[in-house]
Amino acid sequence: MSRIGVAVIGYGLAGSVFHAPLVAANPDLEVRAIVTANPERRRRAGRDFPEARLLTTPDQLWNDTSGIGLVVVATPNHLHAPQAITALGLGLAAVVDKPMALSTAEAGTMLEAAERSSGVLSVFKNRRWDSDFLLLRETLESDRLGGLLRLESRFERFRPEVKSSSWREATTPEAGGGLLLDLGAHLIDQALFLLGQPRGVYAEIALARPGAVADDDCFLALDFPGGARAHLWMSTLAPSIGPRWRVWGSREALEVWGLDPQEAYIAGGGRPGDPGYGQPDGSQRAVLTRGGEDGPGREVALPAGRYGDYYAGMAAAIRGQGPVPVPAQAGWDVLAVVEAARKSAATGTVVSPAIRG
Repeated sequence: MSRIGVAVIGYGLAGSVFHAPLVAANPDLEVRAIVTANPERRRRAGRDFPEARLLTTPDQLWNDTSGIGLVVVATPNHLHAPQAITALGLGLAAVVDKPMALSTAEAGTMLEAAERSSGVLSVFKNRRWDSDFLLLRETLESDRLGGLLRLESRFERFRPEVKSSSWREATTPEAGGGLLLDLGAHLIDQALFLLGQPRGVYAEIALARPGAVADDDCFLALDFPGGARAHLWMSTLAPSIGPRWRVWGSREALEVWGLDPQEAYIAGGGRPGDPGYGQPDGSQRAVLTRGGEDGPGREVALPAGRYGDYYAGMAAAIRGQGPVPVPAQAGWDVLAVVEAARKSAATGTVVSPAIRG
């Protein structure tokens, strides 16, 4: 069976670290075109994929999609909706980097475009295949914790100065910048994956660093039917980094420190499929603690991370052999929580997120 040709639009961090290497590692997919106008990124793309077409603008791709079956949109957030809609209109499948769009209104037009074209549309939520999230899922599925009552999740960094060269930090939230649409999209998606749709959202959102134009310190509290709660933190101003996860039920608690090593591994020149890819490297630590027990708890092994599972699922979905690995509706749901969070922060109230009818 011939490989599915893939065009990657954008070759910054998302395109060069997350998407293109994962596509290239899949035997059913092949990077055949890369779109970037940045001279240095074009040189890097040419070194990484010498047989791929190097294009300067998306229009060059739209004018000639021969050999392409899937378009990966890895551009700044405000371009996600128009580029994905164009790809779908040309009969191509589309993967959109998170967040899906700037708003639920934009995301809704993308869902409608996919429905009209019967095209495959998915949002890239690679953090569903982090080693820590896989461990958490295994722990919940085996009912080690005794249900899920409280979920605390963090992405914290210490970067006290605004990085003006980063469009995410130099762009207002309305235009797609800020942590809530960046790291927050991951944290919200993971919480919704485990607990479903929240009935209430409370948020505190700040532009805390001098000169900041986009949110850089955020807290969200999500209340779910049945009584479960999720508390989510994302910050660039945390001198002390808290646990990545702190989750408990009626019997036990799971705590995980440190970040999944897959991003650092690929950014350092490694590739999926290399010996050791995804394996624990000592940067993470996981502990289970039983209620009422004295002592520090019991360390548990983390599984290997599996970002490659996402594109394996996409290849199967395009060929009609399996479901889309992350349905586009999940991207809309995340944006509904983001919009509720912004309203909550502005009013100081708990807000119910919208539900797509």
